[in-house]
Formats: sequence, structure tokens, C-alpha cells
Amino acid sequence: MPHTAGPGAPAKPAARRENRLRALDGLRLIAALMVACYHYGGRDGEVTQAWGTSPRHQFPALHLLFAYGCLGVQIFFVISGFVICMSGWGRPLRSFFASRASRLLPAYWAAILIITAVFALPMVAYKALSPSDTLVNLTMLQMPLGVDRVLGVCWTLWAEVRFYALFALCIVLPGANRRRVIMFCAGWTLALAVAQGARMPLLDIVLMPEYAPFFIGGVGLYLVHRNRRDAYAWGIVAVSWLIGQHYAVARLWHSPTVHAFSYRSAWSIMLIVTLGFVAVAAIALGWLNWANWRWLTVAGALTYPFYLVHEHLGWVVIKVLHRTLGIPSYGTFLLTIAFMLLLAWLLNRYVENRLTPRLRTLLSRPLA
Repeated sequence: MPHTAGPGAPAKPAARRENRLRALDGLRLIAALMVACYHYGGRDGEVTQAWGTSPRHQFPALHLLFAYGCLGVQIFFVISGFVICMSGWGRPLRSFFASRASRLLPAYWAAILIITAVFALPMVAYKALSPSDTLVNLTMLQMPLGVDRVLGVCWTLWAEVRFYALFALCIVLPGANRRRVIMFCAGWTLALAVAQGARMPLLDIVLMPEYAPFFIGGVGLYLVHRNRRDAYAWGIVAVSWLIGQHYAVARLWHSPTVHAFSYRSAWSIMLIVTLGFVAVAAIALGWLNWANWRWLTVAGALTYPFYLVHEHLGWVVIKVLHRTLGIPSYGTFLLTIAFMLLLAWLLNRYVENRLTPRLRTLLSRPLA
């Protein structure tokens, strides 16, 4: 594989790998299951109403382990950085926008409508949003607009959308190449440090100091995927890991909210963040190419709709299984996961597979 000496050297892109990285699909599902473990058994809040008591009492042996599942989000962000750089490389802006919008919106719209409908049922105790707020949620802009959320997990989608916008403006629009991507990663890293020091809300919204290191680390790992001997790429990954683990520990070791279990181990947080980077690095280097099973592609396809619906609808299923039907905690936990995966499969087959290509085609048409 060709080696380039530095960011100023002429770009010599490596041959594009056409094979699907199925191990990345498997890692996506693992991260989603981590988040589900956190929402079902690693925090308090609304899920306590579903169980009838705190998950501390439902899972005395595992609730502390489940509390670390929230770090699946950081792993998601690393994967996203890798995938967005891979999918945006050599793609025009219209195609990039069409691809991202058609990937995110169909399942998201379906999840909004399903959860709103379920929460509006008389026998469901959770409060549904007003019709006006629900309609705003369809835009994915509810958080900056200060509107209540239908989906608890949609804050991560707002982070993703901002990352897409930055990447599109700085990389896709002018055209992706190694030098430009390296400068983008370096500039964003420096800017997030400045934003953190300046303590200006506008800069925080745009630059996302808390989450940017994970996106940037994923982008760096895609450069590693293209050329494993690229010292600049490894430098991006190393700096992103150093900053990312700091933010993860600072935010999560002693959570400020009463809805989360406090005093997670800082060493455990650092270990999980490190394992997330290492896992994506192993995929980037081809060490997991042996994990090329077709079912991993299905697992990857189910991850996004599962992530969208698992939390709020999980409360309803847990309450029915555990408090109405009397199924023990661990059985309820496993059955709820299985039910959410089944719903995700239905959403993927009957919503995403039908609407995604149509929406992509519609958005790819040239503007008049």
C-alpha cells in the first residue's frame, strides 16, 4: 500500500475496498445492546415505573455492569466517524446528503409515529407529547428549538446531524482527499479546545467538544484503513482517544443526574472507551476480516431501528411482561430485547427497505 510522507504530500489514495466490513455491523449491534442494557437495568428514571422498583433491586448482580452500557454511544460515534468518512469519500454533496437523509429519516419517522401512538393509548401510563411538539420532532431539530423529545435517544441523532454538516461543508463539498481530511481533524480538535476554554454556548453547539473526539477518532481510523502506515492518521487517533477518554470520565464517573447510578469506576470507563477504539482499529486494519458472516449484515441493518425504539417501547413491554404477566426480571429483560429486535426487523423490512431507496432517488434529482 502506498505511503505518503505528510499532509502536504500529493494525495495517493489507496485502492478502494469494495468488500463490506461486516465486523463493523456486528460492533454496531453490540454498541446498541450496551445502550439497551443501560436503559433497562443501568439507570433509574421512567424505567423504574415499568419494573415497579429500581433496577438496582431487579438486577442486584448486574446493575452496576449495566450502568456502563451508556458508553455504547461513544462507540457509536467512533463507528460513525469511520463510516461517514468512508461513504463521503469521492461522493458529490447531493449524493452524500441524499444518502444520509434517506438512511436516517424513514425509520426515525416511523419510530416517532409508533411511540406517539402507543403512549396515547389509555392503558399506557406514559405521557404523550402534544400534537404540535410531535410534529416538530419529525424535523430532528427539536433539541435546538427547545421542544420536548418523543425519543429519548434523539440527542445522539442531533450530534450526528451536526457532524454530518461539518463533514459535508469541510470535506464533501470541496472534495475529499487525505490532506483535507487531516486538516479537518486537526482544525476541529484545536477548535474544540478553544471552544472549551472560551465557554461560549454557540461554539459548544457547533463544535461539540464532548463528542467531537470520538467522531474525529473514527475519521482517523478510516485513514488508517486506507493506509495503515499513515503516521498522521495514527496521530489523529491517539489524540482523539486521549481527549475522548477524558470527556467520558469527566461526564460519567459520577453522574450529576439522579436517574443514573453514580460513581462508576474511572478506570472502567477508560477501559471501555479504549476497547471501542481498539475494536474499530482492528476492523480498520483488517484483523477481523474473518468475521464475514452474512448474518452480521442483518445485525447491522437492525441496529438503527432497534436503537430508536428500544427505550420508550421497552418501558411498555417490561411493564406488561414483568408486572402484568409476572415474568421474572431476567426473563423479562431477554424477552424485551428479543421483542425490540423483532420490531426492528419489521421496521427495516417494511419501512426502510421500501422508503429508503425511494427517498434517496427523490433527493438525488438535480435541482431545477
